[in-house]
Amino acid sequence: MHPSTFLLISADPNSHRLLEETLSGTHHSLLVSRSANEGLESLSRSQDVVCAVIDESGGQIHGRTVISEILKLAPLIPIIVLGETDSARAAVQALQDGANDYLAKPFTVEALRPVLARFERRTASHSGDRSHQEEGFDRLISLSPQMQLLKRLALEVAATDATVLITGESGTGKELFAKAIHLGSARSRGPFVALNCGGIPEHLIESELFGYQRGAFTDAKHAKQGRFQSAAGGTLFLDEIGEMSPSAQAKLLRVLETHEVDPLGDTRSVPVNIRVVAATNEDLPAQIKAGRFRLDLYYRLNVYQLRIPSLRERPEDLEPIFHAFLESSRQAHGHRIRGITQAALMRLQRHDWPGNVRELHNVVEGLTITCKQEMVTVDDLPSSFRDPAEPSPRSSHGELSLLAFGLSLQEMEKKILEEALYKAAGNVTEASRLLKMTRNTLRYRMAKHHLT
Repeated sequence: MHPSTFLLISADPNSHRLLEETLSGTHHSLLVSRSANEGLESLSRSQDVVCAVIDESGGQIHGRTVISEILKLAPLIPIIVLGETDSARAAVQALQDGANDYLAKPFTVEALRPVLARFERRTASHSGDRSHQEEGFDRLISLSPQMQLLKRLALEVAATDATVLITGESGTGKELFAKAIHLGSARSRGPFVALNCGGIPEHLIESELFGYQRGAFTDAKHAKQGRFQSAAGGTLFLDEIGEMSPSAQAKLLRVLETHEVDPLGDTRSVPVNIRVVAATNEDLPAQIKAGRFRLDLYYRLNVYQLRIPSLRERPEDLEPIFHAFLESSRQAHGHRIRGITQAALMRLQRHDWPGNVRELHNVVEGLTITCKQEMVTVDDLPSSFRDPAEPSPRSSHGELSLLAFGLSLQEMEKKILEEALYKAAGNVTEASRLLKMTRNTLRYRMAKHHLT
């Protein structure tokens, strides 16, 4: 097993001794830094650090500041805070700042060992390459604080073998999160098997899940493994779990309780070693009240729940996701589009996105076919992105009508400046050339609109 490193940032020699004693006999090593700056520099240089321990006792190291800087360097690394105060307020504050655990001093090796053990499986699957562990999470493009927190929580639960329930609207990326959890787990070398429970006819769902033996029914000419057996040693992702039939729900509950499946037509139970991640866009508590979903199964699935926010709840993510899709499409198919005008981007941001990220992906795919220039404009967007009552952006003479955008003169000027600066990549000289004005005039107008 590739050695992994715990980084300790502490000015207290006793903390050094206790942590060394705790890690002795394991495959972990300890990297000690006696100041915040030294610790951050060590983290930036090392690729093997899998956990950071911050000792803020004594007041020499400010925990909140160090946590913030660590998360900038390694957003998904687990952080343990050692503090002087054994109070709930101090622990809650550390967790709110971004730490994963809090332990009050003085402490013993016996007290520290279980805290470090929570990260044992994560470090065991680390295999010396943090990029592999975080590979799936890198695909989840986001700038919003809620998504950054969600990714950290998902990586945290990935280090365990707990069953996870992912909720959220259709198209938010629940399967991407499930794959990321799989890649961040000790099961990453095993298979990731997905099944859309809503896409399988009710009379076939049980044979798909649990498999069958030859002769189990009329058309069973050969034995077939179910998805549970196919996912052995890995992760089984059950999408649209709320669509599962009552009969299949009862059998799924038994599998989760016994870790054995009963293939149709077989008299023996087959043990299965898998992790289950389920997802739904349904309100399962409401389904339970209506008698359409089992309460006991809900408790089995809902060991740890992750709710993915809709795209309209995180508008700051729209632009980077748009550009990521654009770049992915350019690499796959080739096209000349390299960006989007500010006016067109505003139209996208005003949209409600009922289909969420999936809908945005479809829009980008369509634009790569219909847009013939380098920048996507309002006219290139699908007609659904315009209010039916809104006047055409073209005047009766066929020329572009700026009045159709419903902006004041001040707002229009600001948008034009923003678009020029965006197209010039922030270069004021180039932007002034595009706008056909002097640099001083542009700087004056930028200051008037508080643009940088």
